[in-house]
Amino acid sequence: MKLKLGVNIDHVATLRQARYAQMPEAHNIEPSLLGAALAAEAGGADSITIHLREDRRHIQDADVAEVRSGIATKLNLEMGNAEEIVVIAERTKPDFVCLVPEKREEITTEGGLAVADQMETLKKTVARMQAVGTQVSMFIDPDPRHIDASAELGAEMVELHTGAFANAAPESDARAAELQRLIDGAARAHAAGLQVNAGHGITTENLRELFAVPHMVELNIGHHIVSRAVFIGLKAAVEEMRTAMAEY
Repeated sequence: MKLKLGVNIDHVATLRQARYAQMPEAHNIEPSLLGAALAAEAGGADSITIHLREDRRHIQDADVAEVRSGIATKLNLEMGNAEEIVVIAERTKPDFVCLVPEKREEITTEGGLAVADQMETLKKTVARMQAVGTQVSMFIDPDPRHIDASAELGAEMVELHTGAFANAAPESDARAAELQRLIDGAARAHAAGLQVNAGHGITTENLRELFAVPHMVELNIGHHIVSRAVFIGLKAAVEEMRTAMAEY
């Protein structure tokens, strides 16, 4: 089965907001978030990921509706477990939601959701999302407690946080240890009936090492693709990642 690619376009919105956050009525706002989504699709993206944060630092409410209606592939909405955001997700009905931890002080999501410590509140959100036809993923570290808790809650998927692996020095003991945690976590999640996705810090340079992780269905990649797009364009950057992923 071909390894799927979800492209996160949050940082296209970051660039837009850097100039136009205080000028939402301007007629020359750029870059276009929907344009980015369509370029990613043209490059071979299987889904588009956006993260509607409570502080609206990049993705805005209007972006969610526009991308949902404008793309031909599937929408993955990353979100914290906050009532305001859950209501928007119920109204939007994305194909998937990925529940993530959210801290105002962080630049991007760092670390996985402590699912086992939030079972009661997460159970309600999982049920609400599934009631509108949306599948649920949990963004977690490859920790047995949180894998088992995700399965217990009835989530369809987990997205294993690859950031600790990606941030460790190549060929270091830390890198090897993090890779083994991902291998073990993927096997445990698959055995529990969960679809295994992965994301955070993945690049064309470290991707091949992750091929050791079994049962992966989809990778969600944003920062590296947007960074490459600065030099080669977004469609080409997605195509480049698709080519690298084809060997899995």
